[in-house]
Amino acid sequence: MKVLHMIGGGDVGGAKIHVLSLVKELGKYIDVKIIALRPGEFTEDAKKMGIDIEVVNSHNFISDLRKILGIIRSGGYSIVHSHGAKANMFSFLVRRRTDIPTVTTVHSDYRLDYLHSFWKRYTFGLINTIALRFVDYHVTVSNRFKDMLIERQFDFENIYTVYNGMDFNIDLPKYSKDEFIEKFGLDVAADDVLVGILARLVPVKGVNTFIEAAAAVAEKNSKVKFLVGGDGEDRKKLERKVRSLRLQKKVFFLGWIRDSYEFLCNIDINVLSSLSETFPYSILEGVKARRATISTNVGGIPDLIDNGRNGFLFNPGDHRELARYILELAQDRRKRQSMAEKLYSKAESNFSLDSMCKTQLDIYRSIVQRGIAAKDSKRHYDAIISGYYGFKNIGDDAMLMKILDDLRKYKKDPRFVVLSNDPVEIRKTYGINSINRINIPKIIRTMKNSDLFLYGGGTLIQESTSTRSLFYYLLIIWVAKKMGLNVMLYANGIEPINKYINRKLTQKVMNGIDLITLREEESAKVLQKLGIDKPGIVVTVDPAFNIEPAPPARVSEIFSDEGMGEEGPFIGFSARKWDGFRHNEEASAVIALAEAADHMAIRYNAKPVFIPMQPKDIAILDNIVSKMKKNAFVLRKKYSVREVLGITSRMEIMVGMRLHSLVFAASLGIPVVGLVYEPKVDSFLKYIGQSDASAGSVKHLDGSKLIALLDDTWNRRDKISAEILEVTKDLKAKALVNASLAAGLMREAHNKRRPSGKDGADEKNG
Repeated sequence: MKVLHMIGGGDVGGAKIHVLSLVKELGKYIDVKIIALRPGEFTEDAKKMGIDIEVVNSHNFISDLRKILGIIRSGGYSIVHSHGAKANMFSFLVRRRTDIPTVTTVHSDYRLDYLHSFWKRYTFGLINTIALRFVDYHVTVSNRFKDMLIERQFDFENIYTVYNGMDFNIDLPKYSKDEFIEKFGLDVAADDVLVGILARLVPVKGVNTFIEAAAAVAEKNSKVKFLVGGDGEDRKKLERKVRSLRLQKKVFFLGWIRDSYEFLCNIDINVLSSLSETFPYSILEGVKARRATISTNVGGIPDLIDNGRNGFLFNPGDHRELARYILELAQDRRKRQSMAEKLYSKAESNFSLDSMCKTQLDIYRSIVQRGIAAKDSKRHYDAIISGYYGFKNIGDDAMLMKILDDLRKYKKDPRFVVLSNDPVEIRKTYGINSINRINIPKIIRTMKNSDLFLYGGGTLIQESTSTRSLFYYLLIIWVAKKMGLNVMLYANGIEPINKYINRKLTQKVMNGIDLITLREEESAKVLQKLGIDKPGIVVTVDPAFNIEPAPPARVSEIFSDEGMGEEGPFIGFSARKWDGFRHNEEASAVIALAEAADHMAIRYNAKPVFIPMQPKDIAILDNIVSKMKKNAFVLRKKYSVREVLGITSRMEIMVGMRLHSLVFAASLGIPVVGLVYEPKVDSFLKYIGQSDASAGSVKHLDGSKLIALLDDTWNRRDKISAEILEVTKDLKAKALVNASLAAGLMREAHNKRRPSGKDGADEKNG
């Protein structure tokens, strides 16, 4: 493989370090060359490192383009990899004149690159914005920037992430602090705490915030001094600000720093104040120098810094928060050293130069294998997956996550597309394609090149939400069968359908599909009553039964962040609003739940924890807590599926109205009390052998009976937990049956398209 890198050549700082260190390391494995579009320090440093680099700079754009094309063609390069606005422009033109795939590394938010210059913003900035759209593949140096590109409608399937890496195997030289102080003429004492920032002095670096924090710190600790390493357009403005704040004896501008480690090894605290970043090398260099670190919460930095554990993160522009962290570290040398060592250990394991190189090589191999076919609009999909996705519902998110995980056990490198209310969020979260669930024309076009249509989890075939909802799901099934796809209901729940026209339509459409798996026995009885008997019908279990919770350490962090502490016992509550409730019914249920939570807090000293399974649940949970006499906790932050499972694992009992609050608890052996707002709650309790755990309909919730049920459950919770674990042990084994059967349908459709069966080799045995 031969790869040609193109770069402007005037690059400094992180971009320069990234490209030179990456190309040097790649050279151990592949043939790699750099074209620089101007001479200078970048080129000279590359030559010193033994990198094959050539300057193309005739001051004639057409001539330069011809020379670049000549180098590419004569050199037989497989991939052109560009960095920066000017190189991206040439890459775009190369792509139009050759069949060679092009890739660019997005080192920053391209919309913020030229904030300091109106002229450059609307020349280089605009050209780069356009050129980026025409480059085949994009590499970001943090997942946040990958999400940014997805949100801006770049093709998510052609976006990769490579974190910056540092060579931790090379020891740093020993630096003299006295010589450093003398070299820069610093007015500092031996016991002063030095806080440093190493950055270009341009608006996006947020050095203004650093200076404002210095002013706040100076009022409380006179032994803290601030060093600014770097130069740029904002320097004079920043120096004026220092004078206006009378900080001349506290803040020192050192100018351009040629040896960054000399600077970093002689400060005590390393700061990054940028408004936007990807994954800056100044942070990794500070880590290698074993400096305590404070950074803005931007780009991929939170993947390295665990706030409050191995460093501190603050919001961009918040100088007060920055000042608070500086003061905390300035007065505690041991804490500085401890955080620095923890940060070094994490970076050495996860952000090494070797790891960066291997990831980039994997990307190149993937690009070569995919070739130009990746740009083909007629992409084939193994399955279209539909459900109640994109509505920020933890239960549905759990089902989709596990469906994808399980299907990948049976199909190598599958291609899925998800119908969702929020396609961008699906692409960001799961890294798969997604289209809007109401975009029927696009859904039909996608079906033309797909094997299986799968309704994944949930209670979709029902009329209690609305007849319109039922008609939508039946319509998509009908269209999928007309398009020749295999169709499967995957671990669904089915509720009684009473309206005559709805029953007849459901019977006709559902009898035309290929396979139905159900998450409990009651749904099978409903299908029988509806006269649906043509498809294969298998009772399995909700796929969410097999999800592992977040690690205990992460759960402890959540409990600390939410102010709940580690000491229990805890009792969980999940509730939701339901359109069918009359106001007096909801008010009665709220009071009953508040009284029950108070009872558990008073009698058993339990801490009630209210867990929203969807953001809109918070309103009713707040209403319940407002009626309580004792203290309770409503979780406010957004948590992942595994984190919610981890939170649930700390509960003694889960009182749940949301079905998946009960599913999560049961999968962990946590005793449950069900609040029935739809038949699916009772059906689930029967399926896990806990019929007596139903508190009855929420519309007529009896507070005294609920409290009696909670008392009984509390007193028998160890016995109940053992019963649930025994039942769910068998149920968990059934979860993979769903995926195995779905894979069979995909394989069957795949073989119909390619009767020779030669492509079957890419599937795992299941």
